[in-house]
Amino acid sequence: MKCLNWLIIISTKANKASSHMKSRLKELNDALDSGAFIQARHMLNHTLKPAHTAHLLESSPPREREVLWNLINPELEGEVLQHLSDEIQAEFVNQMNTEELLQATENLDTDDFADILQQLPKKVLQEVLNSLRQQDRERVEQVLSYPEDTAGGLMNTDVVSIRPDLTIDAVLRYLRRHDTIPEMTDNLFVVTRKDSYIGLLPLTRLLVSDPNTLISDVMDTEREAIPADLDETDVANLFERNDWVSAPVINQEGRLVGRITIDDVVDVIREEADHSLMRMAGLDEDEDTFAPVFKTAKRRAVWLGINLLTALLASMVIGLFQDTIEKVVALAILMPIVASMGGIAGSQALTLVIRGQALGHVEHSNIGYLLNREVIVGALNGLLWASVVASIASWWFSDFTIGFIIAIAMVINLVVAAICGTSLPVILKAMNIDPALAGGVILTTITDVVGFCAFLGLATLFYSQGI
Repeated sequence: MKCLNWLIIISTKANKASSHMKSRLKELNDALDSGAFIQARHMLNHTLKPAHTAHLLESSPPREREVLWNLINPELEGEVLQHLSDEIQAEFVNQMNTEELLQATENLDTDDFADILQQLPKKVLQEVLNSLRQQDRERVEQVLSYPEDTAGGLMNTDVVSIRPDLTIDAVLRYLRRHDTIPEMTDNLFVVTRKDSYIGLLPLTRLLVSDPNTLISDVMDTEREAIPADLDETDVANLFERNDWVSAPVINQEGRLVGRITIDDVVDVIREEADHSLMRMAGLDEDEDTFAPVFKTAKRRAVWLGINLLTALLASMVIGLFQDTIEKVVALAILMPIVASMGGIAGSQALTLVIRGQALGHVEHSNIGYLLNREVIVGALNGLLWASVVASIASWWFSDFTIGFIIAIAMVINLVVAAICGTSLPVILKAMNIDPALAGGVILTTITDVVGFCAFLGLATLFYSQGI
């Protein structure tokens, strides 16, 4: 019962915080709409936290995003950058010169700084590294030397290490000499004089132990360190199974090179979820919800082209028997292409909007922009692939009329699919129905019905005299 009460209290506080945050964001949007840029600048730099500012940037169309970014003070840009998705992060980082980037990121942790640097071209990256102090450059280069999706790529080199022959009192006096210690420090790592990892000392044990006790007598030697080349998914699984807050990272020689904290692992889990969801529709997990029209259309055209090949393959199998089929049955051979292309186009829009809802990017204030963009993207990709299919159909059946019919039907179905894929999650959410659960089924039904009706209806109109 007590546990249930705590859950209710936590849930209530979370809802209040979310409501307060939405109120702040609405206040900022109203200030921007009214042209009160001084008020908006004050809110971005003094009222909102960097993570909230990053959320606002990701939830804004390109033009508004550029205005917001220009209102952020240079000393806060680095804090905001680390919370942005890779694509948007790269967009802003590539606009900055070396001096601006160093100024913005001077207070970031090594791992966050390294993540930002990976968005730069190699030539610019080397220029930035050369501008760092030797000690800072060595730390960053150490992180960059490991693949991004490994423990070494996730780790932060800012750690507190101690020797096993020290006393508790000596360690406490050592810690007090520092103004601060690294965030999320729950353990001190015990190493030899050559920095070889041998165990760790929890802060809770440090605080309650006798001051004259040696570290070697109270340290934990059973906690194994994480190899720097371990895949990030395996790292996340270790944290999940063991309920760790932080963990040491060692190189191949067993020397302590850094630590991974739970905030890094949460990012990995979220990215993995994004990856699984977005790849189902052939999209990049870092896809910008409000990317420009042509950029979005270009990315999706590739997946639509792949789907077209599979649809044509199914039609060709049926077409092996075309010598025994009359002209009307040729329509049945091509019919799956229209439905399939509409289905995949709708799924792309549906998936992106559902993800945007999950991340809190999609609201009533910006759904209009998304709907307009999706209609344009659907029309562009419809015209592109309709011309390809029309050419193939006309050549295949030696009939330009059937090519023209399937082209019109495909454009109609892709535009309808874009509208449905964008609007369905919003409608279903308003009806308290999970869009991820029901959206795909409804969308497939709509695109199939519209595709078949458009194709066969047009065919009936053009071939009515022959039929």
